[in-house]
Amino acid sequence: MKFAVLVFPGSNCDIDCYKAVEDTVGQKVDYVWHTATDLSAYDAIIVPGGFSYGDYLRCGAIARFAPVMNEVVKAAEQGKYILGICNGFQILTEAGLLPGVLRRNENLKFRCHSALLEVVNNNNAFTNQYSKGEIIDIPIAHGEGNYYCDDATLAKLQANNQIVFRYKAGANPNGSVDDIAGISNESGNVVGMMPHPERAIDEILGSADGKRMFTSILNAWREQHGAAVNG
Repeated sequence: MKFAVLVFPGSNCDIDCYKAVEDTVGQKVDYVWHTATDLSAYDAIIVPGGFSYGDYLRCGAIARFAPVMNEVVKAAEQGKYILGICNGFQILTEAGLLPGVLRRNENLKFRCHSALLEVVNNNNAFTNQYSKGEIIDIPIAHGEGNYYCDDATLAKLQANNQIVFRYKAGANPNGSVDDIAGISNESGNVVGMMPHPERAIDEILGSADGKRMFTSILNAWREQHGAAVNG
């Protein structure tokens, strides 16, 4: 299996994501610059956190037009695994790969601390190693993580089981509608989340609960390609 970690001007979690892939699943992983026009060699694409293009105009709004995003859209349509983390989540919503928007945190403050999440949907490529309803500890670091969508979109997300993570009841750090911390597209191969699983892959970091997101992706890929596949 081969991973791509996208890099935009202003990305600052790309190294974290690269090392997380190396340390959790030991698969091939490359940094891919935002000007790339071919992602056909990759099975999974990570859109990392940071401040792409300085978050000018609106978070993710400029990165959405980078050449590589045309290839991300194609990869999503082909069923490849796409994971957007923090700024990556914002980019995926701007690109129309996920519904809704990310607004300023309700208290207008940057929040950087551990967060408890409930695993709402453990039936996709990113969460198959978790238990439904499990509470996991994944850190957040964002100023615009307040997920919002209209009532019709929210009802659709709920009906289609597209809500992947919620902040634990009573512990919503940013005002997100329905306590949403992460969602998927209808097919389940594109996930965006504000918390940072790549920062929770070893107990020395305070939590290893993020490790299973990466092992879930590898598990899903191996099931899709046959149990005998290695690497």
